Amino acid sequence: MTNAKLGEALRLLGVGPTAGRVYRALLESAPAPLGVIGRAAGLGGAELTSAYAELVDAGLASSAEDETDVVAPVPPAAGLEILARHRAAELEESRIAVGGAFESFRRHRLAAYNDDLVEVVTGEAIGPRMRHAWASAREQIRQFESPPYVPLPGATEDALATLARGVRQRVVYSRESLEHPGHLRDAIEPAIAAGEQARVLPSVPVKLLIIDEAYALVSLSIREADVVNTMLVVQPCGLLSALVALFEQCWHSALPFHGGAARPAALPPADRRLLRLLAGGASDEVIARELGVSRRTLFRRLQVLMARLGAANRFQLALQAQRAGWL
Repeated sequence: MTNAKLGEALRLLGVGPTAGRVYRALLESAPAPLGVIGRAAGLGGAELTSAYAELVDAGLASSAEDETDVVAPVPPAAGLEILARHRAAELEESRIAVGGAFESFRRHRLAAYNDDLVEVVTGEAIGPRMRHAWASAREQIRQFESPPYVPLPGATEDALATLARGVRQRVVYSRESLEHPGHLRDAIEPAIAAGEQARVLPSVPVKLLIIDEAYALVSLSIREADVVNTMLVVQPCGLLSALVALFEQCWHSALPFHGGAARPAALPPADRRLLRLLAGGASDEVIARELGVSRRTLFRRLQVLMARLGAANRFQLALQAQRAGWL
């Protein structure tokens, strides 16, 4: 083996270059007094003593038998085994140290990253944040809407202004939205008339507002929103993708609630409101209250509409009204 290869092999085992020079001199000149070995290696004094001690500690050299000043190399099998084990232990310690440092880095980075992904908004800060969301939309708004409602003056105007800018709005309303006093007349119908695409379900899973593909405003649940008045702002991540998928699934399951070009111009607004409340599952008491009529008058209007559409019952009436574009 060349000196260069031997020196590299010793280095990999943790033997320094100076001790390596002494070891090569031992292989060439030993057994011999340590001073002779030092002169062969070009070393002396403390430097030689330190290098020789390193070889002894590594199990590669020792004093010759009965000659305390004479040194010689030791058969390397045992010494190299010890060196290899020490080296393996050092590498394992290094692996653990580096792995622990990276894990600490990952925890801190992920904690900071997650802090940026979800923001908690509470109390009076909710209203302004929602108004900003409507104003920031550029292409599409998707929404689950249901009571309880955060007092937000100008909310209907914000929705209409967003529609006027050409932003597509798709909203799934819960039945409670239709039954909320005055909400159908004052908020839902003006938005539908301005171009909002609306559908209705008996209930929606959360209060949700998705702005483009940028972020979402979501309550933990409708009940919790009523109790703690808390909203989450979710930035692009797996959770936002899940919320988008949830909306699309509910949208396809919901009953369409907006009309098209086939809507008869002669249908009075009160009858259209009646049909929407009926399709949403509102009770007779709620429908009569929202229309401001008695139950007797409500039944009479239902009979007239059923006759116009050839419906034998209320279910057929809602179905035929949808097909005719009356909803």
